[in-house]
Parts: sequence; C-alpha cells; structure tokens
Amino acid sequence: MAMDRRSFLGTSLAVTAFGLGPAGRARAADDTIRIGHITDMSGIYRDVEGPTSVACTRQAIEEFTAANPGIRVELVVADHQNKPDVGLTIIRKWFDEDGIDVITNVGNSAIALGSRGILQERDKVSIVTSAGSSDLTGKSCSPNLLHWSWDSWCLAHSTATALVKTGGTKWFFVTADYAFGNAAQADATRFVEASGGKVAGAVKYPYGSTADFSSFLLQAQASGANVVAFCNSGTELITCLKQAQEFGLDAGGKVRLAATVGYITDVIAMGLPVAHGLSLTETFYWDLNDRTRAFMKRIAPKLPAGVFPNMSQAGDYSGVTHYLKAVKALGVARAKASGRDTIAAMKQMPTDDDCFGPGRVREDGRKIHPAYLFSVKAPAESKAPGDIYKLVSTIPAEEAFRPVAEGGCPFVKT
Repeated sequence: MAMDRRSFLGTSLAVTAFGLGPAGRARAADDTIRIGHITDMSGIYRDVEGPTSVACTRQAIEEFTAANPGIRVELVVADHQNKPDVGLTIIRKWFDEDGIDVITNVGNSAIALGSRGILQERDKVSIVTSAGSSDLTGKSCSPNLLHWSWDSWCLAHSTATALVKTGGTKWFFVTADYAFGNAAQADATRFVEASGGKVAGAVKYPYGSTADFSSFLLQAQASGANVVAFCNSGTELITCLKQAQEFGLDAGGKVRLAATVGYITDVIAMGLPVAHGLSLTETFYWDLNDRTRAFMKRIAPKLPAGVFPNMSQAGDYSGVTHYLKAVKALGVARAKASGRDTIAAMKQMPTDDDCFGPGRVREDGRKIHPAYLFSVKAPAESKAPGDIYKLVSTIPAEEAFRPVAEGGCPFVKT
C-alpha cells in the first residue's frame, strides 16, 4: 500500500536496518555499511528531493540486501534545511560520531562543495545526486566525491544548444543567486553564445527570498528576448512559470520558456495547462523505455499516488546500487576503511541499472549516461497520470557531459 506524504515523512527520519536479524537491529555492528541520506525534507526543494529520494535510496538497499543477505546496510536520513551550516554540521557528526560511510543526495551545491574537505579528511564517500554545480567535477573535484544524475553543464548544453538551433537566439535569465543558479546561468550563457545566440539580460535574486517575480518577468518582457530561461527549481520555478503565464509572456508563441533545471515533479505540481511547451532536459524519465517502466513499477508502492521520480531521485537509486556493488566486490571491511578505495572501485566497474542503463564513472568523478531534451505535452496530448514529456532529442553519454579536459579537475591528468 502506498504511504501518504505525511506518514512517509514521519517515518523516513528514523534509522532503518536492512539485512539484519533482531539482534542486529538492536545494536549497530562494526561490519554494517551505514548510508547517510541528506536532503531537503521540509523546504522549497522537498518535492524535487525529499521523501521520494529517500524511497529511491531505500529501494536500492532493499534490492541489494535481498540478493546479498550477508551484507548489513543501515540508512539514516537528515534534513539540511537548505542551510550550509546545518548540512555541514550534520555531515561532520555523521562521520565523527555515527559511523556513516557514505552520504548521498546532498541536495544543495553549497553543502556539496563545502563538504569536500570533511570527506577527504575522514576518507568517506559522497554521491551527489541533487546538487547541480558542475564545479563538483571541475575545479572543486575530489577523489572522495562522485557527481551522479546531472549537472549544470549537461542541462545547459542540451537545452541551450537545441533552442538556439531552432530559433531561440535572444535570451534573458531569471536566476537564483547561489552556487547552482550562478553555475547554470554561466554554462547556459556559454552555449547560447557558442551556438550563435546572445544574452539580452539577466536578473538575480537570493533564493528562497520572494514569491513575487513580476518585476523580473517585466524586465524579461522588455528585453525583447525570445527565450526566457529560469535558473532555479522547485516551488520557485513553478511560481515563475505561473506568473509568466499570467503576464502572457509566452502568448502567441513568440517567447519560449526554458528551465535550466526542471523536473517531472515540477511539471506535475504546476500542471500541464501552465507547463505545456516548456523546454527542459532530464537524464531519466519513468516512461522512456522498458527498464525505466520496470523501475517505476517497483518503486510505485513506496510513493504516494501520482508521484513519479525525477532524475535526481532516480540517481539515488542508481548511485547507491553501484556503491553497494563496489562494497560487495571490495568486501565490507575494506570499503569502510577507505572511501577513496571504494570510489576507485566504482570507477573501474561499468554502471548499469534500470534508471540510466549502461554507463560509467569517469576519473573526475562524473557519472555519465545519455541526456534527453523534452518538451512538456499539452493537456490534450497526455493520456494518463505521469504522461508528461515528448522526447525532442537524445544526447549520447559521451557528449552529454563536459569533456574531462575542459573541467580543470586538479587530480586528473589530461
């Protein structure tokens, strides 16, 4: 039976042990792999991270321990409240006092970037699935960190290049002023200009600071741009698109709206009457192929009705699945002893799961797989709940992410 959101949130913050008998549940064991899932459980990104991302991590653990009952795995969940100081305090405590071996989701670029020193000092593992800054595998890369589902370079490259090629040559950005938003705008600007387009203007605001974007949208309208791109996510993106429709920003099809990061969860929340025609890139869509549909069938009982995982949430399943495969290959003792050794093993092993299919982890920590440019369907085109996207183009895995040589990762020789 699916759990409603309130009951799911109420139980997800507890420690959960998998593959343990009664005695094992009563006490933590030194031979237990402990996974710390740190995410937004209560703030503006709750729906694009939050309880659904926890369910995907839980799914990966359940499937692994069912096939490998001799390996004990424990899950702990925390809410970083979108505050870097809170997130980093939690991560330090987890490593220093609670025996956490790996953190996942880490849905805030400032927290992901700020945790690098902690990871390297404690020799632990981070699998970042929701934070988007491409610096995580560039100038701020770490041998203890993997970037899994997507990044700002990937989404900007796919969306900007395709839209400029089809006539969207003059851009205006509305940007949340924090690590991800700034990286997304910078990456998109690069690809717009490289493709022959230009940027007519931009406005930045402190994320989480306002629900009234009218002045920004009026600036976009006055700029003469034919693409208005939003470098934000979650409830802020939804509010922007609703207000853009109220202002008639896209009336007559002269202005196209694009999300530099957008999720199926956002689209469902705002509804197809508001979102139809929106251009966005995701690296996972539940209805993409037989394997993604099989994953959706397995995860659905853990989710409220009408909830469909996005690419970040699917990344928690994929990343934890691959991590646990490496744990099995290395042995629990060695995996717990060295996060660097575990990540090295993850880089040597090809990736393959129902969410992203075959792929690999590069030497800079970037997990690569195809990306997909989608257009949101009109209400009349959607035949069932979750029938959201039309596939516009597919970007092959080796082209979907920034080349290693361009990233500037200091520990990678190019």
